[in-house]
Formats: sequence, structure tokens, C-alpha cells
Amino acid sequence: MFTHTCSVRSRILPIALAALLVACGCGARAGTGGKPRLTAAFYPLAWLAAQVAGPGFYVQNLTKPGAEPHDLELTPRQVIDVGESKLAFYIKGVQPAVDKAVRQHAKNHSLDAESVVTTLPAPQDEANDGAADPHLWLDPSRFATVATALGERLARIDGENAAGYRARAAQVVTRLNALDAEFRTGLRTCARKEIVTGHAAFGYLAARYGLTQVGIAGLDPEAEPSPQRIAEMTRLIRRTGATIVFTETLASPKTADTLAREAGVRTEVLDPVEGVRPGSHDDYFSIMRRDLATLRTALGCS
Repeated sequence: MFTHTCSVRSRILPIALAALLVACGCGARAGTGGKPRLTAAFYPLAWLAAQVAGPGFYVQNLTKPGAEPHDLELTPRQVIDVGESKLAFYIKGVQPAVDKAVRQHAKNHSLDAESVVTTLPAPQDEANDGAADPHLWLDPSRFATVATALGERLARIDGENAAGYRARAAQVVTRLNALDAEFRTGLRTCARKEIVTGHAAFGYLAARYGLTQVGIAGLDPEAEPSPQRIAEMTRLIRRTGATIVFTETLASPKTADTLAREAGVRTEVLDPVEGVRPGSHDDYFSIMRRDLATLRTALGCS
């Protein structure tokens, strides 16, 4: 059986949070249907959590549909939710506000997806040298490793239902491995290997499938590249014969549009699967398969 304890204590909270905690009632689970809470930082993690947790947990996505996750600011209530959750599921380095909430209130009941896989370094031009690229969910094989780790963690939290968590994790792993095979086959023989992207979100996908990512900006989708960088990218596009600059669904296309005009090529959407728009019927698999079709066309794959 689950036991619920108030893990966010007023003595470690700012006054505003402490007052809200008292008003809401320590340990209250409003809106969870009586289920223990699993807080997930943003879409791909919330999607995976729902697949693996099944009916045993209330999965809360801290990032609203349609919102750019890198810009997330948590409300006081959300900080409390992170602290009171049975598990806070996140990727360190994507959302500073979530990193802070976990560090202060959920250190002992959190899972950093980055901690269970081999990571890639951030682009060399990033200011935070030594940091890892956090976009690991774009490699289905790594995401499968995360699914297994999440299943094991939930099995430890709720031992009575451990078999269900492990079984659902295994089912997701099977589907992710099949998706990985689709990408390997679909991108095996292509006329071009370079993908020019608005921000450098596709490093794991590129590394897994033998492509070369060329990001206009770094890991921050709102970063403004210098005129020198635009000129450099224009020369690269002409040299490689690239025909497309990829934009995204949630980030501004302004920079990519500028480069495409300068280089005389067109733009297409390549979705980094960081979120879905309100009312969308897409999920992780449908978006990834659409990305595969887009890449095959853009890169002249046979």
C-alpha cells in the first residue's frame, strides 16, 4: 500500500510556498483521483510515464501543451507538487526551474533520465562547456533504456504492482526498438547526410543514424546567431547541396527562415518532440514517424 507523507516542509520553503502549502493542506492530492502523483517535466517524459505507470499513478505534465519547455517557470503549486510526488521524472539541463525544484524538494524521490544512458556532449559552441546534450528521447534506443529504468523505479515504489510496471515498460521497449529499426532502415541509403536545424536538438538522432547535425543556434531554441554564423551556414548549405532548413513546431522559425532566404532553399518542419499542441492527436510515435518521412524526402533517401 502507498503511504503519503508531506515531503515539502514549510521550514525549507519560501514564505509564499509555505502559506500555500498550509492553505492546500499538506499531503492533499486534489485532482489526482486518489492516486499517487508522478510529476513529469515535459511531454516526452510525461508520455513515457503514462505508458509505463498505467493506472497506478496520476501523471502530471509540468509543461502545458503547446508551451516551449525550455521557457518553463513553475508556479508555487507546481513546486509543491514536485515535492509531494512519489517520483519527479525530469532531464537535468532542459528546464532550470524544474532542476531547482527537484534539487530543493525532491532530491530523494526523483529520476533524471540522463543518469541512466550514455549521453552526448552539448555542441562545442555552447557556453556551458562540459554539459551534456539533453535531447536523448530523439534516439529511440536510448529512450528504451529510460523506459526500463522507469519501470524498475516504479516497481520499487509500488512493490505490490511491480510486475505490471515491468511488463508495461517491456512493451514500450519493444515498440521503441521497432521504431529504431524503422529509422535505421529508412536512413541507411541517402544522397545527403547533413541536416540543418534551427537549434541543435537532433544530435542523438543524427549520431544514431549516421547523419550530421548542423545547428544554426545551440541548444537554446531562442538563441540569436550572429551574422557571421548565418554567412557560415549559407556557405555550408551551398557546399553540401542541402535543400532544406528545418524549423520546429514550438519554437520561432525566424532564424531558420532568414537562413533559408539567404541560401535560396526552403524550410520544412522537423519536430524535436518537445511538446504537442492543445487538441493534437499526435503522440511520440506518430511524430517520430513523421520526422522519419520528412528526413527521407529532404535527404534523398532510397
